[in-house]
Amino acid sequence: MFEKIFKLKQNKTSVKTEIAAGITTFMTMAYILAVNPSILSSAGMDPTAVMLATCIASFIGCICMGLMANLPFALSAGMGINAFMAYTVVIGYGYTWQTALLAVLIEGIIFIILSLTNVREAIFDSIPLSLKHGVSVGLGIFIAFIGLQNAGIVVGSSNLISITSFRTDFNTSGICAVLAVIGTLLTAVLYIKNVKGSILVGIIGTWVLGIICQLTGLYVPAPEAKFFSLIPSFSMTDFSRLGETLGQCFSVDFDSVGIFNFIIVIFSFLFVDIFDTLGTLIGVATKADMLDEKGRLPGIRPALLSDAIATTAGAVLGTSTTTTFVESAAGVGAGGRTGLTAVVTGILFLISTLLSPLFTAIPSFATAPALIFVGFLMFTTITKIRFTDDTFTETVPAYLCMIGIPLFYSISEGIALGIISYVVINLICGKAKKINPIMYVLAVLFILKYIFL
Repeated sequence: MFEKIFKLKQNKTSVKTEIAAGITTFMTMAYILAVNPSILSSAGMDPTAVMLATCIASFIGCICMGLMANLPFALSAGMGINAFMAYTVVIGYGYTWQTALLAVLIEGIIFIILSLTNVREAIFDSIPLSLKHGVSVGLGIFIAFIGLQNAGIVVGSSNLISITSFRTDFNTSGICAVLAVIGTLLTAVLYIKNVKGSILVGIIGTWVLGIICQLTGLYVPAPEAKFFSLIPSFSMTDFSRLGETLGQCFSVDFDSVGIFNFIIVIFSFLFVDIFDTLGTLIGVATKADMLDEKGRLPGIRPALLSDAIATTAGAVLGTSTTTTFVESAAGVGAGGRTGLTAVVTGILFLISTLLSPLFTAIPSFATAPALIFVGFLMFTTITKIRFTDDTFTETVPAYLCMIGIPLFYSISEGIALGIISYVVINLICGKAKKINPIMYVLAVLFILKYIFL
């Protein structure tokens, strides 16, 4: 059955590999079950309801991605865009969270319409292969940076960021950073020695080391500082709380909503979501060698439609924009090549509605090694970029894109920098013929975004 649905042999994979990859992807994404309710609750939303909505929307998105597109990409509530909804749209602009959900719903419907046409697919295909390689490298640096932050190895300082002091607060942040370093080395050694499921083993192994440290007193939970017990608790979820957010996007009082500003909010969600999704698809698919010789991704239309359906469903359920996660790269790094990986991840999201305390107990320092090492795997795509004098009109935009993604802490902003610079550089250097007409449109839209949004 699995072979018929997912074409495992054609994609040179197996059920065992795909299941391990799905579990790996989920474990690197499980933090969203704790983080998303925390962020959206600041906007007045019920945290348990948000958690349930996030799980169910993630399940819907992953199942759609797996069965419709047969791709190993997982979806959940997007980081960054959830903060935009809570802190900018609700707290900053003064909209209710119900109105913000309505904006997400409309954005999702627009995406469904665009995904049924050739628009989003044409945008993907118009981006030059050199930029796609740049996106993959940039994503690698980005997720490694996220991993370093999650582990507490990288911290804020007077120089913006610096390495943590391992001796300060050793029994909390210090030991977590040490364990992340050990976990990264463990993951690397296992991968080099071709151990099956090395990334997943690295996550579990690092978590187990953390539990041992807690039992021996090396790690001391400090909930007030957000250092919680590493030993999972077992309790059931109150499903009735979902009613606090379910369908609330339809209860908006339009008389209190400024139409012009509301349209701006919709387009803000639209821009961030479309290019975050495209960037993730480009980066992860490039690393997995899923792009054809022209840099196109077979099955991209159902992938984009899956993303749009998940966003729409998530808005109705009560969560922020649901999008393709860059952590999908962890599953790809573990060998995932088909939609079975996404389906396994989706099922785990559904199961987590029952035992969310178990999954939210996975500490960020345990998943950090997976992100750091997968960042390395994606960074190796840089060897596909030709750095010679006659290719500088291709490689300079790719370089700007790859540094823009981590430095701006945004996939869409990095892509914007890459697209604008590609058009400008090639236009000035007399190579306008090589520029796809859609790239001109994208460059102008990004410039207008910076002016008006």
